[in-house]
Amino acid sequence: MGAVPRKLGTVTMRFYDSATSSIRDFEPVVPGEARIYYCGATVQGEPHVGHIRSALVFDQLARWMRYRGFKVTTVRNVTDIDDKILAKSVESAQPTYAGEHPNEQWWALAYRYEKVFARAYATLGIDPPTYEPRATGHIPEMFELIQRLIDRGHAYPALDDSGDVYFDVRSWEHYGALTRQSVDDMQDSADADPRGKRDPRDFALWKGYKEGEPVTAAWDSPWGRGRPGWHLECSAMAGKYLGKRFDIHGGGLDLRFPHHENELAQSTAAGDDFANFWMHNGMVTYEGEKMSKSIGNTISPVQMLQQARPLVVRYYLGSAHYRSVLDYRPTSLEEARVAIERVEAFLAATSELMAPNPQERRVPQDFADALDDDMNIPRALAVLHEQTRAGNAALAAGTDASEYANAVWAMANVLGLTSLMNLDGSGASGTEHQALDALIHTILEQRASARAEKDWATADRMRDVLAAAGITVKDGAQGSTWSLNA
Repeated sequence: MGAVPRKLGTVTMRFYDSATSSIRDFEPVVPGEARIYYCGATVQGEPHVGHIRSALVFDQLARWMRYRGFKVTTVRNVTDIDDKILAKSVESAQPTYAGEHPNEQWWALAYRYEKVFARAYATLGIDPPTYEPRATGHIPEMFELIQRLIDRGHAYPALDDSGDVYFDVRSWEHYGALTRQSVDDMQDSADADPRGKRDPRDFALWKGYKEGEPVTAAWDSPWGRGRPGWHLECSAMAGKYLGKRFDIHGGGLDLRFPHHENELAQSTAAGDDFANFWMHNGMVTYEGEKMSKSIGNTISPVQMLQQARPLVVRYYLGSAHYRSVLDYRPTSLEEARVAIERVEAFLAATSELMAPNPQERRVPQDFADALDDDMNIPRALAVLHEQTRAGNAALAAGTDASEYANAVWAMANVLGLTSLMNLDGSGASGTEHQALDALIHTILEQRASARAEKDWATADRMRDVLAAAGITVKDGAQGSTWSLNA
């Protein structure tokens, strides 16, 4: 029958390469291995939904490549020093500062937000990378890369006495190759004072110390005391952990220019082959519009997690094709909840039918074909839901549903969903969760009516009844949500 997981054929994975604007067969640099670098956070503040989507996209990729038998090495950097981090640190030392962390050192601010990112990743089941290097831990590697560029005639110390070192974009004939731009059509690089540059488009490899910056945010170098440029950091760390040539470089679409263009230029100009593939994930919008705090159409990962379980948020953020725009609407999380909890309910009902060894649970060929074809998640999810429907039909008919159960679990697991599900009876799950949710939403609808009529006593009494049952209600702009107390 079509629902039976079949033995997978020869592995031929194909990905869209942003550098060539084409889908190409994946041929690893080292047979049997996949080495991936993707840009992580600049830890200057709370993570936004785009940060989390990017990390989740490359988590899905790494999980699938491991399932396909590759030894996967992932590197996700932490940019723990940059202009905005330093500016926030300086601001916190001002007498008028009214924030929660006065006189916070730049490195303490960076580490505090790094931990916030780590909690968000962990909450959504995003696996830690193989290596997660911090920029400040790789200053010697950056010196070495700068010197190679100077020796090859592609970098120069600033023409003034600023202590900056710049990449000479006109010295490298391939500059602009990633984004297919002519140097003459590019905007000026705004990362340093143009007075020290040969060309206003030249970008900073090393930034000399400026008066007013924290004195601890600078290192002695052959070109004067200072700190690294943003683009240099990633090239140095990718080279250290993955070598001069590796398989995939990834990140958000907004990083293609100037960040990834500059990474590619400085690494290849220094003599490295760098990445075989460039993979970029799309942006997240709000009802078709770019998210903007100024117009109030934003939603953060924290706000999503206040409205829905981590399982639902992960499912939603990972449900679109990675290259497409993910458009958030106020109904998005509810739609995602309904979809993924059907899968969870089926797995909870069939847990005793699964093969005892998870390695014996295999994904269907149609699912594998979808992910091998440039990580086509929507097609893969269609297979997941079709198999879930077929499995429920088998249960209703009293026939053997074990093959469906094994297939659905394998698909959900490779997408990183099973670890966030309640399948062992330790909490409300499956049909139990749906029944409880329906009852509570009935109460919440009655409470909303009472609030609309300004009957605060009734509304408070309903909330207290739920609280006594161990249920917390949170009121928000999109309505009320509930969660079970730990």
